[in-house]
Amino acid sequence: MQRTYIKELKNKVGEEVSISCWVDIRRDHGKLIFVDLRDMSGKVQAVALPNHKEAVAVASTIRPEWVVEVTGKVNPRPEKLVNKNEENGAIELEIISINVLNEALTPPLDPRGDGREIDEEVRLKYRYLDLRRPRMQKNIRNRHKVLKFVRDFLDKEGFIEIETPNLTKSTPEGSRDYIVPSRLEQGKFYALPQSPQQYKQLLMAAGMEKYFQVARCFRDEDTRGDRQPEFTQLDMEMSFPTQEEIIQLNEKMMIELVKTIYPEKEIQQIPFPRLTYKEAMEKYNSDKPDLRKDKNNPNLLAFCWVVDFPMFEKTDDGKWTFTHNPFSAAQPQHIEDLMEKKNIENILAAQYDIALNGCEIGGGSIRNHKPEALKKVFQIMGYEDERIENNFGHMLKAFEMGTPPHGGIAWGIDRLIMFLENEPNIREVIAFAKTGEGKDLMMDSPSEVSTEQLKELGIKIDKPEKKK
Repeated sequence: MQRTYIKELKNKVGEEVSISCWVDIRRDHGKLIFVDLRDMSGKVQAVALPNHKEAVAVASTIRPEWVVEVTGKVNPRPEKLVNKNEENGAIELEIISINVLNEALTPPLDPRGDGREIDEEVRLKYRYLDLRRPRMQKNIRNRHKVLKFVRDFLDKEGFIEIETPNLTKSTPEGSRDYIVPSRLEQGKFYALPQSPQQYKQLLMAAGMEKYFQVARCFRDEDTRGDRQPEFTQLDMEMSFPTQEEIIQLNEKMMIELVKTIYPEKEIQQIPFPRLTYKEAMEKYNSDKPDLRKDKNNPNLLAFCWVVDFPMFEKTDDGKWTFTHNPFSAAQPQHIEDLMEKKNIENILAAQYDIALNGCEIGGGSIRNHKPEALKKVFQIMGYEDERIENNFGHMLKAFEMGTPPHGGIAWGIDRLIMFLENEPNIREVIAFAKTGEGKDLMMDSPSEVSTEQLKELGIKIDKPEKKK
Protein backbone atom coordinates (compact mmCIF):
# COMPACT_ATOMS: atom_id res chain seq x y z
CA MET A 1 0.00 0.00 0.00
CA GLN A 2 1.32 3.45 -0.93
CA ARG A 3 2.43 5.72 1.89
CA THR A 4 0.01 8.47 2.95
CA TYR A 5 1.28 11.60 4.70
CA ILE A 6 -0.47 12.50 7.94
CA LYS A 7 -1.60 15.89 6.61
CA GLU A 8 -3.63 14.04 3.95
CA LEU A 9 -5.59 11.86 6.40
CA LYS A 10 -8.45 14.33 6.93
CA ASN A 11 -9.31 13.88 3.25
CA LYS A 12 -9.41 10.07 3.53
CA VAL A 13 -12.14 9.45 6.13
CA GLY A 14 -13.48 5.91 5.78
CA GLU A 15 -10.43 4.72 3.85
CA GLU A 16 -7.69 2.27 4.83
CA VAL A 17 -4.25 3.90 4.68
CA SER A 18 -0.61 3.25 5.48
CA ILE A 19 1.54 5.89 7.20
CA SER A 20 5.26 5.84 8.01
CA CYS A 21 6.10 7.90 11.06
CA TRP A 22 7.54 8.33 14.53
CA VAL A 23 5.83 7.49 17.80
CA ASP A 24 5.28 10.76 19.65
CA ILE A 25 3.41 9.60 22.76
CA ARG A 26 1.84 6.30 23.81
CA ARG A 27 -0.98 6.22 26.37
CA ASP A 28 -2.21 2.87 27.69
CA HIS A 29 -5.84 3.03 28.87
CA GLY A 30 -6.30 -0.67 29.60
CA LYS A 31 -8.37 -2.07 26.73
CA LEU A 32 -7.52 0.92 24.56
CA ILE A 33 -4.04 2.09 23.63
CA PHE A 34 -3.74 5.60 22.20
CA VAL A 35 -0.67 6.54 20.17
CA ASP A 36 0.15 9.98 18.85
CA LEU A 37 2.04 9.60 15.57
CA ARG A 38 3.97 12.23 13.61
CA ASP A 39 5.72 12.67 10.30
CA MET A 40 7.11 15.76 8.59
CA SER A 41 3.60 16.89 7.66
CA GLY A 42 1.82 16.74 11.02
CA LYS A 43 0.43 14.62 13.88
CA VAL A 44 -2.54 12.32 14.32
CA GLN A 45 -4.02 10.34 17.18
CA ALA A 46 -4.26 6.59 16.57
CA VAL A 47 -6.00 3.97 18.69
CA ALA A 48 -5.47 0.22 19.02
CA LEU A 49 -8.83 -1.46 19.71
CA PRO A 50 -9.34 -4.90 21.31
CA ASN A 51 -10.66 -6.41 18.06
CA HIS A 52 -7.20 -6.03 16.47
CA LYS A 53 -5.27 -8.25 18.90
CA GLU A 54 -1.96 -8.28 17.02
CA ALA A 55 -2.01 -4.49 16.73
CA VAL A 56 -2.73 -4.17 20.47
CA ALA A 57 0.16 -6.52 21.25
CA VAL A 58 2.63 -4.45 19.23
CA ALA A 59 1.17 -1.14 20.42
CA SER A 60 1.77 -2.19 24.02
CA THR A 61 5.53 -2.50 23.32
CA ILE A 62 6.29 0.60 21.28
CA ARG A 63 7.86 3.66 22.89
CA PRO A 64 8.41 7.33 21.99
CA GLU A 65 10.73 7.95 19.00
CA TRP A 66 10.35 4.46 17.58
CA VAL A 67 9.93 4.47 13.82
CA VAL A 68 6.87 2.57 12.64
CA GLU A 69 4.68 1.81 9.66
CA VAL A 70 1.02 1.83 10.63
CA THR A 71 -1.87 0.54 8.59
CA GLY A 72 -5.25 1.75 9.75
CA LYS A 73 -8.69 3.11 8.95
CA VAL A 74 -9.37 6.83 9.12
CA ASN A 75 -12.47 7.41 11.27
CA PRO A 76 -14.27 10.59 12.32
CA ARG A 77 -14.01 11.31 16.03
CA PRO A 78 -17.21 11.44 18.05
CA GLU A 79 -18.38 15.05 18.09
CA LYS A 80 -17.76 15.45 21.83
CA LEU A 81 -14.13 14.32 21.36
CA VAL A 82 -13.29 16.66 18.46
CA ASN A 83 -10.28 18.87 19.24
CA LYS A 84 -10.63 22.06 17.21
CA ASN A 85 -7.14 23.21 18.24
CA GLU A 86 -5.47 20.37 16.33
CA GLU A 87 -5.22 20.10 12.55
CA ASN A 88 -6.35 16.47 12.68
CA GLY A 89 -8.52 16.92 15.76
CA ALA A 90 -11.65 15.76 13.94
CA ILE A 91 -10.27 12.34 12.92
CA GLU A 92 -8.70 9.29 14.49
CA LEU A 93 -6.72 6.42 12.99
CA GLU A 94 -7.97 2.97 13.94
CA ILE A 95 -4.83 0.80 13.97
CA ILE A 96 -5.07 -2.44 12.00
CA SER A 97 -1.37 -3.35 12.08
CA ILE A 98 1.97 -1.93 13.19
CA ASN A 99 5.31 -2.74 11.59
CA VAL A 100 8.27 -1.57 13.71
CA LEU A 101 10.92 -0.18 11.34
CA ASN A 102 13.40 0.81 14.04
CA GLU A 103 13.44 0.93 17.81
CA ALA A 104 14.90 3.85 19.78
CA LEU A 105 16.75 4.12 23.05
CA THR A 106 15.34 6.49 25.62
CA PRO A 107 16.46 9.85 24.15
CA PRO A 108 18.87 12.01 26.20
CA LEU A 109 16.60 14.99 25.55
CA ASP A 110 12.88 15.36 24.97
CA PRO A 111 12.33 16.39 21.34
CA ARG A 112 8.64 17.15 21.76
CA GLY A 113 8.65 20.42 23.71
CA ASP A 114 9.99 23.88 23.04
CA GLY A 115 13.48 22.86 24.14
CA ARG A 116 14.57 26.22 25.52
CA GLU A 117 14.81 24.79 29.03
CA ILE A 118 17.41 22.23 27.90
CA ASP A 119 21.12 23.02 28.15
CA GLU A 120 22.21 24.22 24.72
CA GLU A 121 25.33 22.06 24.65
CA VAL A 122 23.15 18.97 25.08
CA ARG A 123 20.88 20.18 22.28
CA LEU A 124 23.85 20.73 19.96
CA LYS A 125 25.42 17.36 20.83
CA TYR A 126 22.19 15.54 19.94
CA ARG A 127 21.16 17.94 17.19
CA TYR A 128 19.47 15.24 15.11
CA LEU A 129 17.07 14.75 18.04
CA ASP A 130 16.72 18.47 18.75
CA LEU A 131 15.72 19.09 15.15
CA ARG A 132 12.71 16.79 15.60
CA ARG A 133 10.95 19.30 17.83
CA PRO A 134 8.13 21.27 16.14
CA ARG A 135 9.76 24.67 16.66
CA MET A 136 13.00 23.61 15.00
CA GLN A 137 11.15 21.86 12.18
CA LYS A 138 9.26 25.09 11.52
CA ASN A 139 12.43 27.18 11.57
CA ILE A 140 14.28 25.00 9.09
CA ARG A 141 11.28 24.51 6.80
CA ASN A 142 10.57 28.26 6.74
CA ARG A 143 14.23 28.88 5.98
CA HIS A 144 13.73 26.77 2.87
CA LYS A 145 10.65 28.82 1.95
CA VAL A 146 12.59 32.07 2.32
CA LEU A 147 15.42 30.87 0.09
CA LYS A 148 13.01 29.51 -2.52
CA PHE A 149 11.16 32.84 -2.55
CA VAL A 150 14.43 34.71 -3.04
CA ARG A 151 15.54 32.42 -5.86
CA ASP A 152 12.20 32.78 -7.65
CA PHE A 153 12.13 36.56 -7.14
CA LEU A 154 15.64 37.12 -8.48
CA ASP A 155 15.08 34.72 -11.37
CA LYS A 156 12.11 36.86 -12.47
CA GLU A 157 14.35 39.95 -12.20
CA GLY A 158 16.83 38.44 -14.66
CA PHE A 159 19.47 37.21 -12.19
CA ILE A 160 21.24 33.88 -12.58
CA GLU A 161 22.57 31.77 -9.72
CA ILE A 162 26.28 30.96 -10.05
CA GLU A 163 28.38 28.93 -7.63
CA THR A 164 31.84 30.23 -6.77
CA PRO A 165 34.78 28.25 -5.31
CA ASN A 166 35.19 27.36 -1.66
CA LEU A 167 38.92 26.80 -2.15
CA THR A 168 40.39 30.19 -2.94
CA LYS A 169 43.30 32.51 -2.14
CA SER A 170 44.06 34.10 1.21
CA THR A 171 43.78 37.89 0.87
CA PRO A 172 43.36 40.59 3.54
CA GLU A 173 39.60 41.28 3.68
CA GLY A 174 39.02 42.14 7.33
CA SER A 175 38.68 38.86 9.22
CA ARG A 176 41.06 35.96 9.68
CA ASP A 177 40.95 33.26 6.98
CA TYR A 178 40.48 29.57 7.50
CA ILE A 179 43.32 28.01 5.51
CA VAL A 180 43.48 24.60 3.85
CA PRO A 181 46.87 22.95 3.16
CA SER A 182 47.66 21.70 -0.33
CA ARG A 183 48.92 18.11 -0.47
CA LEU A 184 50.19 18.43 -4.06
CA GLU A 185 52.03 21.71 -3.43
CA GLN A 186 53.27 21.31 0.12
CA GLY A 187 53.85 24.55 1.95
CA LYS A 188 51.09 26.31 0.03
CA PHE A 189 47.53 26.86 1.20
CA TYR A 190 44.04 27.58 -0.03
CA ALA A 191 41.72 29.80 1.99
CA LEU A 192 38.00 29.33 2.58
CA PRO A 193 36.13 32.43 1.36
CA GLN A 194 35.09 35.08 3.88
CA SER A 195 32.56 36.02 1.18
CA PRO A 196 32.34 35.64 -2.63
CA GLN A 197 33.27 39.34 -2.94
CA GLN A 198 36.10 39.01 -5.43
CA TYR A 199 34.44 36.28 -7.46
CA LYS A 200 31.21 38.21 -7.88
CA GLN A 201 33.14 41.24 -9.12
CA LEU A 202 35.04 38.99 -11.51
CA LEU A 203 31.67 37.68 -12.75
CA MET A 204 30.80 41.26 -13.61
CA ALA A 205 34.09 41.44 -15.52
CA ALA A 206 32.87 38.27 -17.29
CA GLY A 207 29.71 40.01 -18.54
CA MET A 208 27.22 38.04 -16.42
CA GLU A 209 25.59 41.38 -15.38
CA LYS A 210 23.12 39.96 -12.82
CA TYR A 211 24.45 37.32 -10.42
CA PHE A 212 23.29 35.87 -7.13
CA GLN A 213 24.26 33.00 -4.87
CA VAL A 214 23.18 31.50 -1.57
CA ALA A 215 26.78 31.35 -0.41
CA ARG A 216 28.58 29.72 2.47
CA CYS A 217 31.11 32.07 4.11
CA PHE A 218 33.90 31.27 6.56
CA ARG A 219 35.60 33.57 9.07
CA ASP A 220 38.06 32.51 11.75
CA GLU A 221 37.04 35.02 14.41
CA ASP A 222 37.53 35.02 18.15
CA THR A 223 34.48 34.26 20.24
CA ARG A 224 32.30 37.34 19.93
CA GLY A 225 28.59 37.38 20.60
CA ASP A 226 26.16 35.60 18.32
CA ARG A 227 28.57 34.47 15.60
CA GLN A 228 29.28 31.24 13.73
CA PRO A 229 32.54 30.29 11.99
CA GLU A 230 30.51 29.43 8.90
CA PHE A 231 27.34 31.18 7.87
CA THR A 232 25.11 31.85 4.86
CA GLN A 233 24.83 34.98 2.75
CA LEU A 234 22.47 35.91 -0.01
CA ASP A 235 25.05 37.43 -2.31
CA MET A 236 24.16 39.47 -5.40
CA GLU A 237 25.86 41.78 -7.88
CA MET A 238 24.70 43.87 -10.86
CA SER A 239 26.45 45.64 -13.70
CA PHE A 240 25.67 49.28 -14.57
CA PRO A 241 23.47 49.92 -11.48
CA THR A 242 22.91 53.03 -9.47
CA GLN A 243 22.86 52.83 -5.68
CA GLU A 244 19.18 53.73 -5.82
CA GLU A 245 18.37 50.82 -8.14
CA ILE A 246 20.06 48.32 -5.83
CA ILE A 247 18.28 49.69 -2.76
CA GLN A 248 14.87 49.70 -4.43
CA LEU A 249 15.25 46.15 -5.79
CA ASN A 250 16.23 44.75 -2.40
CA GLU A 251 13.54 46.69 -0.55
CA LYS A 252 10.91 45.36 -2.95
CA MET A 253 12.19 41.81 -2.45
CA MET A 254 12.09 42.08 1.34
CA ILE A 255 8.58 43.59 1.44
CA GLU A 256 7.19 40.87 -0.83
CA LEU A 257 8.99 38.15 1.12
CA VAL A 258 7.49 39.26 4.44
CA LYS A 259 3.99 39.63 2.98
CA THR A 260 4.16 36.20 1.34
CA ILE A 261 5.77 34.01 4.01
CA TYR A 262 5.21 36.01 7.22
CA PRO A 263 1.87 37.80 6.73
CA GLU A 264 1.48 38.10 10.52
CA LYS A 265 4.47 40.47 10.57
CA GLU A 266 4.09 44.24 10.33
CA ILE A 267 6.71 46.34 8.57
CA GLN A 268 6.80 49.57 10.54
CA GLN A 269 7.52 51.93 7.64
CA ILE A 270 7.39 51.56 3.85
CA PRO A 271 9.46 52.72 2.07
CA PHE A 272 12.19 51.92 4.56
CA PRO A 273 13.57 55.05 6.23
CA ARG A 274 17.09 56.16 5.35
CA LEU A 275 19.69 57.68 7.62
CA THR A 276 23.19 58.84 6.90
CA TYR A 277 25.94 57.30 8.99
CA LYS A 278 26.45 60.69 10.64
CA GLU A 279 22.74 61.02 11.51
CA ALA A 280 22.56 57.47 12.88
CA MET A 281 25.59 57.95 15.13
CA GLU A 282 24.49 61.38 16.39
CA LYS A 283 20.88 60.38 17.10
CA TYR A 284 21.18 56.69 18.06
CA ASN A 285 24.91 56.22 18.74
CA SER A 286 24.75 53.22 16.41
CA ASP A 287 25.15 52.56 12.69
CA LYS A 288 22.44 49.89 12.99
CA PRO A 289 19.73 51.70 14.96
CA ASP A 290 16.65 50.04 16.40
CA LEU A 291 13.76 52.19 15.15
CA ARG A 292 10.88 50.11 16.54
CA LYS A 293 8.12 52.22 18.06
CA ASP A 294 7.00 49.29 20.20
CA LYS A 295 9.80 46.93 21.23
CA ASN A 296 7.31 44.65 23.01
CA ASN A 297 5.65 43.74 19.69
CA PRO A 298 7.51 40.59 18.46
CA ASN A 299 5.93 40.87 15.01
CA LEU A 300 7.10 44.42 14.35
CA LEU A 301 9.87 44.79 11.78
CA ALA A 302 11.66 48.13 11.63
CA PHE A 303 13.95 48.13 8.60
CA CYS A 304 16.16 51.09 7.78
CA TRP A 305 18.95 51.92 5.36
CA VAL A 306 22.15 53.59 6.55
CA VAL A 307 24.15 55.37 3.84
CA ASP A 308 27.13 57.71 3.39
CA PHE A 309 29.67 55.72 5.40
CA PRO A 310 33.21 56.99 5.83
CA MET A 311 35.44 55.08 3.45
CA PHE A 312 38.37 54.82 5.86
CA GLU A 313 38.92 54.68 9.59
CA LYS A 314 41.98 54.72 11.81
CA THR A 315 43.42 51.52 13.29
CA ASP A 316 44.79 51.34 16.83
CA ASP A 317 48.29 51.98 15.50
CA GLY A 318 47.18 55.11 13.63
CA LYS A 319 47.10 53.66 10.12
CA TRP A 320 44.16 53.83 7.73
CA THR A 321 41.94 50.83 7.03
CA PHE A 322 38.68 50.31 5.16
CA THR A 323 35.43 50.54 7.11
CA HIS A 324 33.66 47.71 5.23
CA ASN A 325 35.84 46.18 2.52
CA PRO A 326 38.53 47.54 0.23
CA PHE A 327 36.42 47.15 -2.90
CA SER A 328 33.86 49.88 -2.20
CA ALA A 329 34.04 52.90 -4.47
CA ALA A 330 34.27 56.46 -3.25
CA GLN A 331 31.23 58.61 -3.87
CA PRO A 332 31.64 60.63 -7.12
CA GLN A 333 32.34 63.91 -5.33
CA HIS A 334 35.21 62.26 -3.40
CA ILE A 335 36.93 60.38 -6.23
CA GLU A 336 39.41 63.21 -6.80
CA ASP A 337 40.43 63.16 -3.12
CA LEU A 338 40.86 59.39 -3.29
CA MET A 339 43.07 59.56 -6.38
CA GLU A 340 45.17 62.33 -4.82
CA LYS A 341 45.17 60.58 -1.40
CA LYS A 342 44.05 63.73 0.42
CA ASN A 343 41.25 64.60 2.89
CA ILE A 344 41.14 60.88 3.62
CA GLU A 345 39.06 61.24 6.78
CA ASN A 346 36.32 63.01 4.79
CA ILE A 347 36.02 60.56 1.89
CA LEU A 348 32.59 58.92 1.82
CA ALA A 349 32.03 55.48 0.31
CA ALA A 350 29.17 54.49 -1.98
CA GLN A 351 28.26 52.07 0.80
CA TYR A 352 24.83 51.16 2.19
CA ASP A 353 23.81 48.90 5.05
CA ILE A 354 20.37 47.67 6.00
CA ALA A 355 19.43 47.24 9.65
CA LEU A 356 16.49 45.39 11.20
CA ASN A 357 15.41 45.94 14.81
CA GLY A 358 18.86 47.13 15.83
CA CYS A 359 20.96 44.56 13.96
CA GLU A 360 22.80 44.77 10.66
CA ILE A 361 21.34 42.17 8.29
CA GLY A 362 22.90 43.27 5.02
CA GLY A 363 25.34 45.58 3.38
CA GLY A 364 26.77 46.46 0.02
CA SER A 365 28.24 49.15 -2.18
CA ILE A 366 29.01 50.40 -5.60
CA ARG A 367 32.47 48.95 -6.30
CA ASN A 368 35.74 50.20 -7.64
CA HIS A 369 35.83 49.00 -11.25
CA LYS A 370 38.96 50.83 -12.35
CA PRO A 371 42.36 49.40 -11.39
CA GLU A 372 43.90 52.74 -10.46
CA ALA A 373 41.10 53.48 -7.96
CA LEU A 374 41.42 50.10 -6.23
CA LYS A 375 45.19 50.50 -6.11
CA LYS A 376 44.82 53.90 -4.40
CA VAL A 377 42.71 52.33 -1.65
CA PHE A 378 45.49 49.89 -0.78
CA GLN A 379 48.16 52.57 -1.02
CA ILE A 380 46.26 54.73 1.50
CA MET A 381 46.25 51.68 3.79
CA GLY A 382 50.04 51.52 3.53
CA TYR A 383 50.39 48.55 1.17
CA GLU A 384 53.52 48.44 -0.96
CA ASP A 385 52.99 47.94 -4.70
CA GLU A 386 54.49 44.44 -4.54
CA ARG A 387 52.03 43.37 -1.86
CA ILE A 388 49.11 44.86 -3.80
CA GLU A 389 50.16 42.89 -6.86
CA ASN A 390 50.64 39.65 -4.90
CA ASN A 391 47.28 39.88 -3.12
CA PHE A 392 45.08 41.51 -5.75
CA GLY A 393 46.88 41.32 -9.07
CA HIS A 394 44.11 39.14 -10.47
CA MET A 395 41.53 41.84 -9.70
CA LEU A 396 43.64 44.66 -11.12
CA LYS A 397 44.23 42.69 -14.30
CA ALA A 398 40.51 41.98 -14.71
CA PHE A 399 39.70 45.68 -14.25
CA GLU A 400 42.08 46.49 -17.13
CA MET A 401 40.02 44.30 -19.47
CA GLY A 402 36.83 46.35 -19.79
CA THR A 403 35.07 45.65 -16.49
CA PRO A 404 31.77 47.58 -16.26
CA PRO A 405 30.67 49.71 -13.30
CA HIS A 406 29.01 47.36 -10.82
CA GLY A 407 27.65 47.03 -7.32
CA GLY A 408 25.71 44.74 -5.09
CA ILE A 409 24.76 43.64 -1.62
CA ALA A 410 24.98 40.64 0.71
CA TRP A 411 22.28 39.65 3.19
CA GLY A 412 22.94 37.68 6.36
CA ILE A 413 20.41 34.88 5.87
CA ASP A 414 20.83 33.37 9.34
CA ARG A 415 20.24 36.67 11.10
CA LEU A 416 17.31 37.65 8.89
CA ILE A 417 15.50 34.37 9.56
CA MET A 418 16.30 34.66 13.27
CA PHE A 419 14.24 37.87 13.36
CA LEU A 420 11.46 36.51 11.17
CA GLU A 421 11.13 33.44 13.42
CA ASN A 422 11.34 35.48 16.67
CA GLU A 423 14.38 33.52 17.82
CA PRO A 424 17.02 34.87 20.23
CA ASN A 425 20.09 33.75 18.25
CA ILE A 426 21.11 32.40 14.86
CA ARG A 427 21.85 28.90 16.21
CA GLU A 428 18.09 28.34 16.39
CA VAL A 429 17.71 28.69 12.61
CA ILE A 430 20.84 26.78 11.51
CA ALA A 431 20.37 23.02 11.11
CA PHE A 432 23.77 21.97 12.45
CA ALA A 433 25.05 24.91 14.45
CA LYS A 434 28.30 25.21 16.35
CA THR A 435 28.86 26.63 19.81
CA GLY A 436 29.96 30.22 20.33
CA GLU A 437 33.51 28.86 20.55
CA GLY A 438 33.21 27.28 17.11
CA LYS A 439 32.91 23.67 18.30
CA ASP A 440 30.70 21.05 16.66
CA LEU A 441 29.70 18.99 19.67
CA MET A 442 27.78 16.45 17.60
CA MET A 443 30.70 15.61 15.28
CA ASP A 444 33.31 16.36 17.97
CA SER A 445 35.24 18.80 15.82
CA PRO A 446 37.70 20.38 15.49
CA SER A 447 39.64 17.20 16.17
CA GLU A 448 43.14 15.85 15.78
CA VAL A 449 44.13 14.08 12.56
CA SER A 450 46.47 11.16 12.10
CA THR A 451 50.22 11.46 11.83
CA GLU A 452 49.95 9.94 8.35
CA GLN A 453 47.63 12.71 7.18
CA LEU A 454 49.95 15.39 8.53
CA LYS A 455 52.93 13.72 6.86
CA GLU A 456 51.14 13.69 3.50
CA LEU A 457 50.55 17.42 3.84
CA GLY A 458 54.09 18.18 4.98
CA ILE A 459 52.82 19.58 8.27
CA LYS A 460 54.44 19.19 11.66
CA ILE A 461 52.62 20.22 14.82
CA ASP A 462 54.68 21.98 17.46
CA LYS A 463 52.85 21.22 20.68
CA PRO A 464 53.11 23.88 23.38
CA GLU A 465 55.46 23.05 26.21
CA LYS A 466 53.87 21.92 29.44
CA LYS A 467 54.03 24.45 32.22
CA LYS A 468 56.27 23.39 35.08
